[in-house]
Amino acid sequence: MTSPVAVVGFAQSPCRVREDVTTSGVEMLVPIFAEVFGATGLTRADIGFWCSGSSDYLAGRAFSFVQAIDAIGAVPPAMESHVEMDAAWALYEAWVKVLTGEAEIALAYGFGKSSGAHLRRVLALQLDPYLLAPLWPDSVSIAALQARLGLDAGRWTEKDMAAVAARSRAAARSNPQAQVSGDVAVSELLERPYVAEPLRAHDCAPVGDGAAAVIIASEARARDLCARPAWITGFGHRIDSGALGARDLLAVPSAAAARLACTAAAAARAAGASGHSAAGASGHSAAGASGHSAAGASGHSAAGASGHSAAGASDGVDVAELHAPFSHQEILLREALGLGDGVDVNPSGGALCGNPMFAAGLARIGMAARAVMSGRAGRALGHATSGPALQQNLVCVMEGQ
Repeated sequence: MTSPVAVVGFAQSPCRVREDVTTSGVEMLVPIFAEVFGATGLTRADIGFWCSGSSDYLAGRAFSFVQAIDAIGAVPPAMESHVEMDAAWALYEAWVKVLTGEAEIALAYGFGKSSGAHLRRVLALQLDPYLLAPLWPDSVSIAALQARLGLDAGRWTEKDMAAVAARSRAAARSNPQAQVSGDVAVSELLERPYVAEPLRAHDCAPVGDGAAAVIIASEARARDLCARPAWITGFGHRIDSGALGARDLLAVPSAAAARLACTAAAAARAAGASGHSAAGASGHSAAGASGHSAAGASGHSAAGASGHSAAGASDGVDVAELHAPFSHQEILLREALGLGDGVDVNPSGGALCGNPMFAAGLARIGMAARAVMSGRAGRALGHATSGPALQQNLVCVMEGQ
């Protein structure tokens, strides 16, 4: 476990409500595979490990990811895996495969046809199956409860939330994959009706279909595939309680703890630690720690302090792509991750301008990596979330070297 790993390629499909796409996602995946292969000069035969992220619940059938493998092709045979969640977690598994030397090049991809289902009801299935799910509280209503808590506590105003949406839409004008974009005044947004008070339509990510793919490579291959690879210096995942009443919905200790794991890994490398110990700092602590230890060990110290001090400031991060499906959640994540005013947050428009389920988190990491690979950022942070009210959080920090 001594070889650094870098992102060398990224592609995503436009996020739209698409009638020409099935829940298998093949129609969206084939073009972006071709795009990312063309950019890197790779072929399917060069990929040592594939890992996908999707959801059987969203597709409406068991083992739905198997049909997506048609986009890979049956020949040559491929080593393949799958996670039943956002493909950012598929990238995590692929990263471990490359770190351990089981593959030199890996590809993670995710896809979702959100328009094929009643998304708000589908996401209720991720709740506690005994106490919450039978009540069918939908995802937007739960987010509205979180937003109301923040308003009543004086953490933000509806104007602050609208400002996040307006800035995101303006930024998305330069992102051809965005579903929503354009200039709009905050005052105009505040005149629009609620969809679930205090949330208005612009406070919620739109429903759309899309896919994304990221290629990572070992040190031995990365520089041959990309002029400026985005080297992964930290990768962390933490989990808060799934019981909404068992945690403070205005704190995101799992995000702060995941960020701390990334910071510790980067510090170990900078201090001259061996690649093995650095991989252990980011890999073992992030993947091996249970949700209990995350909330107790790293999470406890993070939860008690403000987000900024817990995450140890921005640590030189220039660009951050945050997976915040609701406007107030960007405010929470900025605090938890310690992102100051000098950090360019969601220059792509973020999830508020395009949120393809099970690909949006991977796209955030891909967009952050693209900022490094293009030279626009020296260090970038990609973030993904899963579960109700920011329950699970994954952080990936990358830099150019």
